[in-house]
Amino acid sequence: MTKTIDPCTLVLFGASGNLSRVKLMPGLFRLDAAGRLPEKMAILSVGRSEVSNEDWQKDIKSMLDAKFKKGYDQNVFNRFIARNHYHANPPSDPNAFNRLKATLGNENTFPQNLAYFLSVRPVDFAPVVSQLASVGLLNEEKYWRRVVIEKPFGTDLPSAQELQASITKHLKESQIYRIDHYLGKSALQNIMLQRFANTILEPIWNKDYIDHVQITNTELLGVGERTQFYDSTGALRDMIQSHILQTLALTAMEQPKDLSPDAIRAEKIKVLEAIRPIPVNEIEKHAFRAQYAAGTINGEKVPGYLEELGNPDSVVETYAALKLFIDNSRWEGVPFYIRTAKRLHEADTRISVRFKKSPLQLGKDGTEQNWLMLGIQPRECIKMEIQSKIPGLDIATRTIQMDAANRHEEDETIDAYEALLLNLMEGDNSLYLHINEVEAQWRLVDPVVKTWAEDRKPIHQYPSGSCDPKESKIIFEKDDQFWRSSIELGGDKSQ
Repeated sequence: MTKTIDPCTLVLFGASGNLSRVKLMPGLFRLDAAGRLPEKMAILSVGRSEVSNEDWQKDIKSMLDAKFKKGYDQNVFNRFIARNHYHANPPSDPNAFNRLKATLGNENTFPQNLAYFLSVRPVDFAPVVSQLASVGLLNEEKYWRRVVIEKPFGTDLPSAQELQASITKHLKESQIYRIDHYLGKSALQNIMLQRFANTILEPIWNKDYIDHVQITNTELLGVGERTQFYDSTGALRDMIQSHILQTLALTAMEQPKDLSPDAIRAEKIKVLEAIRPIPVNEIEKHAFRAQYAAGTINGEKVPGYLEELGNPDSVVETYAALKLFIDNSRWEGVPFYIRTAKRLHEADTRISVRFKKSPLQLGKDGTEQNWLMLGIQPRECIKMEIQSKIPGLDIATRTIQMDAANRHEEDETIDAYEALLLNLMEGDNSLYLHINEVEAQWRLVDPVVKTWAEDRKPIHQYPSGSCDPKESKIIFEKDDQFWRSSIELGGDKSQ
């Protein structure tokens, strides 16, 4: 259902940066081409350097040319480029934000509903909000004001709470849009709809039928040029604290009373806050970490993490796996295994649900169990494995697969940032993080981060291009549990 969007101005801080060039400008252009931007909508790009409007519009054209190799509609381009304006905000200018206010005060050019997208360094989030407030640009007496804050929102619970305290001096919670671009992915949004819109799933989505749940994000890529950033962050904070715990929330939440943003966020908060704290005195049974060593990816030899970093003493993880329990009536006793890794044997993001054994077991080892898998990327799909009789005289079964693509060839492809930008202008914050979600996620991972940082012993190594380290199985509750391979690998299982 298409929502009505008020005339508004989108103010992009950090407009010349990589995110804006690769995602935001092309995303806004595609929204314009699809007729989803309001007729009276302007874009004001804010940068540090002095650039004329004419030169900035030429720069925007170069961004679009780089993104859309096959060209684009010239009429749409003319309409889009007319929306775009540039404002220089040099950090050395003490009067910069007063000048910004004067620029935005031109109501003939800039609609007065204002959305600020802070594509800036995390240390600048609070100062920019403070300076906007100091000149009255966050005042909502007549018009709405919204602020998008890019990931990460803090580096641990205390820093997240400090940032929250700084910005809530000037903003209400309803004005703050904390971005996790993963939530803009159509396949991730589909998790909730597949669960609650299908009668065959919801009645069995609980402890009575489910043995365990796995949430997986693995990559073939290494850390690349981000070695210093990565060594100060690690896989646990980079992926699990944000993207993977949000995926878990959508997988495990209760049905919201309706599809309003507040109702959806309320259920996500409940389930995140119900996750049992990881006992650090038994951390090895609940958390596992490792680093990729030298190996081979797609036939090419690649170096190990410590070689790339140039520091043989680093204990920062490139592979992280946790066992979690949710203390509520639906999930009591069901383990959720979540993992993320770089330089593994495959690139895949999925949810794998293994159901409990059926009353009738005909296989030799009695391990035939149903699986349901939801593919997020690279393939958006749903796959189920069930037991079926082998044709013939004997009574025996085998596993068969039912596989359906969520995405068809003719379906529109939407980038996550396009969905999030549209939701921002609509005032729909259901795909943005509430502060209670952020705090619950940091509260869960902080003790593990701290414990791992204090343990300086060399950590497990796994060859690049290999499967999960065998040692990671220590977190499984049962001997017959194993890391499930990707959907693309068919019935193969990593054991």
